[in-house]
Amino acid sequence: MQGLGAAGVATGLAACGRSEQGPAGASNRRFNWKLVTTWPPNFPIFHEGVERFSQDVSKMSNGRLRITVFAGGELIPALQSFDAVSQGTVEMGHGAAYYWSGKIPAAQFFTAVPFGLNAQGMNAWLYYGGGRELWQEIYEPFNLMPLPMGNTGVQMGGWFRKKINSIADLKGLKMRIPGLGGKVMAKAGVNPVLLSGGEIYTSLERGNIDATEWVGPYHDLRLGLHRAADYYYYPGWHEPGPTLELLINNSAWQQLPEDLQLIVENAAAASNIWMLSEFEAKNLAALKTLREEHKVQILPFPDDVIQQLRKFTEEALNEQAAKDATFAKVLTAYRAFASGNAEWSALSEAAYAQALR
Repeated sequence: MQGLGAAGVATGLAACGRSEQGPAGASNRRFNWKLVTTWPPNFPIFHEGVERFSQDVSKMSNGRLRITVFAGGELIPALQSFDAVSQGTVEMGHGAAYYWSGKIPAAQFFTAVPFGLNAQGMNAWLYYGGGRELWQEIYEPFNLMPLPMGNTGVQMGGWFRKKINSIADLKGLKMRIPGLGGKVMAKAGVNPVLLSGGEIYTSLERGNIDATEWVGPYHDLRLGLHRAADYYYYPGWHEPGPTLELLINNSAWQQLPEDLQLIVENAAAASNIWMLSEFEAKNLAALKTLREEHKVQILPFPDDVIQQLRKFTEEALNEQAAKDATFAKVLTAYRAFASGNAEWSALSEAAYAQALR
């Protein structure tokens, strides 16, 4: 009887252990994943931020989830990461949702909308305004689960090989500009081109394109764009708060224990803040270098150009919504949130900025 009792107690304890830890063996199972990015090797903030994310996940999981990071072109071409993650060739990818607008037009909302939400507004929409749920909904048919992971803050308007004095000066230009910004520029007569970061400088320097947007002073200086174009315009109307994304193969995601899923989510959220903060800290010094050492002409877009681009933005959004029900659904949700956000911002961020002048 005592032996049976001890066995019963042992069995009960084992059962309790399995109950506390989830599926049998889940707590001890180890995962080795691959993550591909759209960024050049060792690219500051972007690629380095992904490496930091990988290290954080490994440390927090005590090595149970190890993620090996590959830069664009190291394992697959930079702009094929969506398909690679969707098909399960790799488990994760990092890039920007508007790169996939040819597959999912509505994906563009989850990077940036011209004249739309800034980084603070995007985080509010994605984390607390229903944006993340919409994002996951439209990616689900592709076996993908997205998370926000990085933001550049308001970007610069781009580099041009000639001055822009009127909307007519944009006509006929070939410009590297992805996403909705590209569609807006097309209405102004621009020929938008999609290029990965590693292709931009050479294309601009050789005259294959006439203009490019990239990120902001810190990254633009490192890429050497000041050597290929003389005029640097602001503001970045086309990308006021571009969010970067972590793509996860949904089948692989479902195999992770709940605690590892939570680690990934929190490490991605930490990287989201870290990347934005580094951009904010480093852009001013880079801007001074561009202006004072390299004598770059830093110019505002003329007011009439901005007004025309705002008009073209509304046209482009409405036209796409008229032919794509998913795009229309996300546009309605985005506009509703952005309207309320603008009302609050007028009394908070915008009012404070005005008070500082």
